[in-house]
Amino acid sequence: MAAGRARVARLLRQLERAACRCPSHGHTYSQVPERPTLGNTDYAFEMAISNIRYGEGVTKEIGMDLQNLGARRVCLMTDKNLSKLPPVNAVLNSLAKYGINFQIYDNVRVEPTDQSFLDAIGFAKKGEFDAYVAVGGGSVIDTCKAANLYAASPTSEFLDYVNAPIGKGKPVTVPLKPLIAVPTTSGTGSETTGVAIFDFKELKVKTGIASRAIKPTLGIIDPLHTLSMPERIVANSGFDVLCHALESYTALPYNMRSPCPSNPINRPAYQGSNPVSDVWALHALRIVAKYLKRAIRNPEDLEARANMHLASAFAGIGFGNAGVHLCHGMSYPISGLVKTYKPKDYNVDHSLVPHGLSVVLTSPAVFAFTAQIHPERHLEAAEILGADIRTARIKDAGFILADTLRKFLFDLNVDDGLAAIGYSKADIPALVKGTLPQERVTKLSPALFEASMKLY
Repeated sequence: MAAGRARVARLLRQLERAACRCPSHGHTYSQVPERPTLGNTDYAFEMAISNIRYGEGVTKEIGMDLQNLGARRVCLMTDKNLSKLPPVNAVLNSLAKYGINFQIYDNVRVEPTDQSFLDAIGFAKKGEFDAYVAVGGGSVIDTCKAANLYAASPTSEFLDYVNAPIGKGKPVTVPLKPLIAVPTTSGTGSETTGVAIFDFKELKVKTGIASRAIKPTLGIIDPLHTLSMPERIVANSGFDVLCHALESYTALPYNMRSPCPSNPINRPAYQGSNPVSDVWALHALRIVAKYLKRAIRNPEDLEARANMHLASAFAGIGFGNAGVHLCHGMSYPISGLVKTYKPKDYNVDHSLVPHGLSVVLTSPAVFAFTAQIHPERHLEAAEILGADIRTARIKDAGFILADTLRKFLFDLNVDDGLAAIGYSKADIPALVKGTLPQERVTKLSPALFEASMKLY
C-alpha cells in the first residue's frame, strides 16, 4: 500500500512540477497534498457561479429579462439541429412577445474548434450586440462565452485568453455584455461556470478559456427542454455530470494548491476541493445514482430528466470552483485524435467522440489508481453509486469504485473501452502526448490508457 501511494504521489508530483494542469477544465490536476511552504500555498477559496433560475416553462421569461436589461441588439446562438427544435422556438416566442431585436447565429459546431470559435467571434464583432442568449449544450454556451469575450476585447489576439501553456492565459479585465444561457442538455454545467472549451486543431487537443469574468449572467434551467434529448445524448451528458462530481470531490484541496496568488485576480477559477464544492459534488452524485438510468431509458420520465438537469448545474457549481483531474485530462486526446467514430443519436457530419463518453471510458482505471491517495472519498463515492461497503477494506477502495463504475456503464450499454471507439495500443504514445501537450512526461498515463482499452 505504501509503495503504491508513493508511486501515485511521485507521478502526480511530477505533473505539478511540470505545471501540467488540465488545460481546459481546471488548475487542480495533481491531487497530492504537498507539505505546505510558508507563504507559497493558498489559504483561501472563492465561490463564483451564475445566477440560476429553475422551473418548467421558465424559458418564457427570457424576453422580459432582456427587456429588464435594456437590451436593444441581441445575439441568439444555437446550432443547426437545435434551431428547429422546441427549446429554440420557446426562446424565439418570448423574444417576439416582448419586442426584442435579435440576430441568430446557428453555425455553432458540436465539439467546437478554434476555427468555429473564431467564426462566432467574427459574427459577434460585426453585430455589435449588447446582450447574448445561448440555447444549447456546452458547445453552444461555450462558443457564446468566447464570442462575448473577444467582441468586448476586439484588439486581443485569440491566444491571449486561452489557458497556458497553449495560450497566454491573460486575466480578463474588460467588461462583458450580459449573457443568458439556456442549457438543453444535462451534462456540462456550462451555464454555471467561467469556462469555454474547444479543440485546438493544430495540436489535436482540447483546451479552453477559464475566467470567472466569462460566466453567464443568468442560467435558465427549464426541464422541459430535456424531453427532446435522444437516449445516447442523455447518457453521455450524464457521464459528464458523473465525472465532474467524482473528480471535483477527489481534487487537491484548495489549501494545498500552490503557488498562492500575489493578487486575487490571479487566483484560478478551479482552486481545488473545498467544503462548499464538496456539498454540491456529493449531491450531484446522489442524483446521478438515483435518476440517470431512468432518464436514459424513458424519454418521458420528466422527474428523472428534470433532476438530471439540476444535477448538471449542481456538479457545475462543484467542479466550477474545485476543478477536475485525470478523467478529463485524458479525455482531450481521446476526443482530439478521433478517427472514424460516429456516435448514435448525434446528427453531425464529422467524426466525433462525445465529451462525456471520452471522459467516462477511463474512469474505472483512473479511480482505481487515484484511490491510493484519497481512499475514504473513493469508498464513499462507491457506496453512493450502489456498492455494499460494509465489509470493505480501505485498501480496496479504488478497485471497489472501479468495479462499481464498470457495472454502472455496462448496464447503460456503454462502448467497451477505447478499443470500441477505434483506438489500439499503438495509439497510446499519441494519447499520452496529447494529455500533456506541453511536456513529454511519458510516465503519466500509458498504463491507464492501456487499462481503458477494454472495460468489461
